[in-house]
Amino acid sequence: MDFKDCVKFANETNVCYLATIDNGQPRVRAMGLFLADETGIYLQTATMKDLYRQLKANPKVEMCFFKPGEQAGAMMRVEGEIEFVDDKKLKVKAIEDRPFLKAFGLTPDSPELIIFRLAKGQAYFWTMKDNLKPKEKISFG
Repeated sequence: MDFKDCVKFANETNVCYLATIDNGQPRVRAMGLFLADETGIYLQTATMKDLYRQLKANPKVEMCFFKPGEQAGAMMRVEGEIEFVDDKKLKVKAIEDRPFLKAFGLTPDSPELIIFRLAKGQAYFWTMKDNLKPKEKISFG
């Protein structure tokens, strides 16, 4: 397996659970995937959210994508350090793909609209069948 398999799984699943740290306390939340391609896994937030403050303080994250199925389904866990991406084309795409952002008053020119990606890290897949096997980590970036 390689990072292309990770991109495929992320796009098929479309929702991840994102873990951050807030003053030493783990925080996790479900997030809708913005984009996954060969350059990384992209999510979006806003500057007024606790998530943004947590990422600024500590960019290390773990994402868990879960696909229901037989015998507890399948998971992909991805870890690394995020980077903020200031790209007007991506912000335009975010506004077009996510109408709720526009309803919140955000535009592609809004400094409050934040795009971030995980471009370097490690990932591994899990199924019940592999439960007791050593993790086969996929490095990317």
